[in-house]
Amino acid sequence: MPNGNECMTTDFDVVVVGGGPSGATAAEELAKGRHRVALLDRLGRIKPCGGAIPPRAIVDFTIPDSQLVARVTTARMISPTGRKVDIPIENGFVGMVERENFDEFLRARAAAAGAVRFAGTFLRIERSEGAVHVHYRDKQTGADKSIATRLIIGADGARSKVARAEMPGGDEIPYVIAYHEIIRSPGERGEYHPDRCDVVYDGAISPDFYGWVFPHGASASVGMGTAVPGVDLKKATADLRAASGLSDCETMRTEGAPIPLKPLSRWDNGRDLVLAGDAAGVVAPSSGEGIYYAMVGGQVAATACMAVLKSGQSRDLRIARRLFMGDHKTVFRVLRSMQDAYYKSDMRRERFVSLCHDVDVQRLTFEAYMNKRLVRARPLAHLKIGVKNLAHLTGLVPPDHV
Repeated sequence: MPNGNECMTTDFDVVVVGGGPSGATAAEELAKGRHRVALLDRLGRIKPCGGAIPPRAIVDFTIPDSQLVARVTTARMISPTGRKVDIPIENGFVGMVERENFDEFLRARAAAAGAVRFAGTFLRIERSEGAVHVHYRDKQTGADKSIATRLIIGADGARSKVARAEMPGGDEIPYVIAYHEIIRSPGERGEYHPDRCDVVYDGAISPDFYGWVFPHGASASVGMGTAVPGVDLKKATADLRAASGLSDCETMRTEGAPIPLKPLSRWDNGRDLVLAGDAAGVVAPSSGEGIYYAMVGGQVAATACMAVLKSGQSRDLRIARRLFMGDHKTVFRVLRSMQDAYYKSDMRRERFVSLCHDVDVQRLTFEAYMNKRLVRARPLAHLKIGVKNLAHLTGLVPPDHV
């Protein structure tokens, strides 16, 4: 990978800060559009992530089979009392990726399209007449360097340094702290199955979110998330492993990081910078799903930058958020309402898992997940679900009633 020394005095159209799925996608889109793009990533860090990508992401972003380490055909919901509801994924599967390899695949693909890669840690942004300078610490030499550009995409994750430095409210995104352990998969054993994702709604594991056991082929991701201070994430994960019969499996590595759960109200500074992915807060509430939305966020950020480069109007940076919310605002609102309604207590979590017994809930939920839109083709099913949802929330039915 080039260290970029030969490009230090060369202007770029866009510098993308952050090389995860969002930043790498943005860089590839810009490079394909024949724009001069630099991709700055610090490398060496793997985000804790269940690794699930739906068929919509596989198709929209041309993810090859070689990146899929597992194909999940069932999701199991587990309640605080141990109630288990298996939801089959009809007519398809959810692909699982290993982030260490997947993220590098996306960065390499961006470079193949023409993006110039720089390895280093973002420091600050300075402006002079006609140019913006992104300062970073070179990973290889430790020297402080800069890249001159016209526009910047901040895709450096939750607690984004770019957002905190450049955007009002950029340090105020609510988030959960996620922690997981990558273990060597034992194959089918105990409560673990290599073709199934287990989602554990139990206050003993997470008082406000959930725990997970997700297969990754030769390995598995076992973890949880919470926004409640003082929760022992490692103990909760150890308890989750024990409940799944995975305590004695080899731990290959551990990772922790914040996951944002609310999009910022503004993604651009109105001048020369736009945010994307976790930096903009685009992780789905309730599910915590982020890969697909991060890649869409990178795509629309690139679209906005290309519009500015063509028009010369900085207000076109607003296009990024407008495009994203136009497609996904309703889904995010529904998921936020679901989290607010059902994650408050174990009694509510019990009722939520009970509601998932319903076949209409299962089908509509996974149709929406797989295709990334709310399904409107079956109004009677929606009405039925709404009535049942209200009955559960008001306690008119016992938790075991379907």
